[in-house]
Amino acid sequence: MKIQVLGPLSAEVNGGSIVPTARKPRQILTLLALYPGRVMPVPTLMEEIWGTDLPQSALTTLQTYILQLRRRLGTAMGPGGPGGAKEVLATRHGGYVLQIPPESVDVHEYEGLVTRGQAAFEEGDDEGAAGLLRRALGLWQGPALVDVRVGPILEIEVMRLEESRLVTVERRIDVDLRLGKHTELIAELTEMIARHPQHEGLHSQAMVALYRSGRQATALDVYRRLRTRLIEELGVEPSPQLQRLHQAMLTVDPALDVVAGPKRGSTFDLYAA
Repeated sequence: MKIQVLGPLSAEVNGGSIVPTARKPRQILTLLALYPGRVMPVPTLMEEIWGTDLPQSALTTLQTYILQLRRRLGTAMGPGGPGGAKEVLATRHGGYVLQIPPESVDVHEYEGLVTRGQAAFEEGDDEGAAGLLRRALGLWQGPALVDVRVGPILEIEVMRLEESRLVTVERRIDVDLRLGKHTELIAELTEMIARHPQHEGLHSQAMVALYRSGRQATALDVYRRLRTRLIEELGVEPSPQLQRLHQAMLTVDPALDVVAGPKRGSTFDLYAA
């Protein structure tokens, strides 16, 4: 079985899709797939489907949805499939579990690559980190669960995954900056700060990329526009490290031109206290 949640929901067995068309069974399949090998309690599944307003027939209806999923699974597995649908989508005390290897689900492959990429980053292996983080981000086919109507549980999962994706993009850009790819990053960072107009980390990266590309005035303008936005919308000044980065650009601090060195942190922390 191969399941993808980093984009449109996809679940295939022997090349055949087992993704149901109805909304609620799709939610159940997604929630089980996010935690393969782990029992998903019945109350959690019910909360995802109905929230706090449970119908009287909630348990019976949930069992019907599970039966529908097993039928689709059984059809895809065929009569010669190892085990049966009940063994793959198994009933356990208090809930249900999808008994498949974690690596069968793209999100777990993604998280494994991110962990390895982060470790390489902290060890100073920039080339290795760049490759691992690019592979991780390459698994994304769009916004997480873009075609699944999410309830309260999956909504939290989507927020978690999208935040992880943003952090991973930011870390990959850190690596590329350390590899001296500042000019190649300008277009991407221009789009990123437009999408995330209050994200100081991305703005610091855009400033450094522009500065190292000989565009000091544009880099300073990025800071000016962010500062104006933060003051007008939130009533706060930029963080101390971003202010120090801005001051370093005004004084043409030679440390800004250092691509790599003994201090192997993020771009945002170049001027951390």
